[in-house]
Amino acid sequence: MAVYTEVSVDEAAALVARLSLGTLTSLTPCSGGIENTNYFVDTTVGRYVLTLFERLSFEQLPFYLRLMKHLAERRLPVPGPHADASGDILFSMHGKPAALVDRLRGRHLLAPDAAHCASVGTLLARLHGAAVDFPLHQPNLRGLAWWTETVPGLRSHLSDAQRTLIDEELAFQQHLATTAAHTELPRGPIHADLFRDNVMFEGDELTGAFDFYFAGVDCWLFDIAVCLNDWCIDLDTGRLAEERATAFVDAYHAVRPLTHNEQRLMPALMRAAALRFWISRLWDWHQPREAHVLAPHDPGHFERVLQARLAAPWHPICP
Repeated sequence: MAVYTEVSVDEAAALVARLSLGTLTSLTPCSGGIENTNYFVDTTVGRYVLTLFERLSFEQLPFYLRLMKHLAERRLPVPGPHADASGDILFSMHGKPAALVDRLRGRHLLAPDAAHCASVGTLLARLHGAAVDFPLHQPNLRGLAWWTETVPGLRSHLSDAQRTLIDEELAFQQHLATTAAHTELPRGPIHADLFRDNVMFEGDELTGAFDFYFAGVDCWLFDIAVCLNDWCIDLDTGRLAEERATAFVDAYHAVRPLTHNEQRLMPALMRAAALRFWISRLWDWHQPREAHVLAPHDPGHFERVLQARLAAPWHPICP
């Protein structure tokens, strides 16, 4: 979360009143993340998060917000958007799209063990199942097409070795996407960004997942790979923590069994997930935007993760 657009107390209070959520008691800017403007909003009846969307358009946002509403109605622990008397859940503040959603209880768990990873695996499988009948469609906007478009603008910022790595991996992923094995992977709406800082725990209980604003329709295996590359690695080296990875996949598989093809392509999709976040972090690092509160992420982290996935491919052995 970050703050690019300042929201006044009066502006926040007016939205709270419009949504019949009591009276505003506090408005606090959030410092994590890099995409949108976020504030914690407390009122006399509850705790919420106000988001102003800095990159997503009014046309794109119904997919994300309606997906969150769809999942919340199916008892998934995700923050539901609040509607006004007309049923609208998307608003305008400073000419930008805005939404107010429930604030989840708990805290981030930045040093997970195998049991925590299993909880996330179960949640992800439930999320995929609950979203099967979601009626809206939007592609993964940070998928292969975006990687292909973005990499040329990054090459001047890279060393020779980095250019070779990113070019070769992009070429591999472009080829993989044309194969029958990849085309036949099961698909549906995915979260696409279910990192440790987008999940909340209270003790050992997983209390919710949020930040669906990279969601889109893609292969479910990509979503699994994103999680494995964050929840189940050594953060310093990028190496896979196999006990945690096995716990995650086993828990997912118990809810939605992985196909043989998904198990076979797991190493390739873990490479794809590492490439995606290396590219996006490079882009944000070298094309920064002004923000009142901003904590950019080190792109070198996912370069190491990609190198680790190339050096030691991992195939799950599902029960």
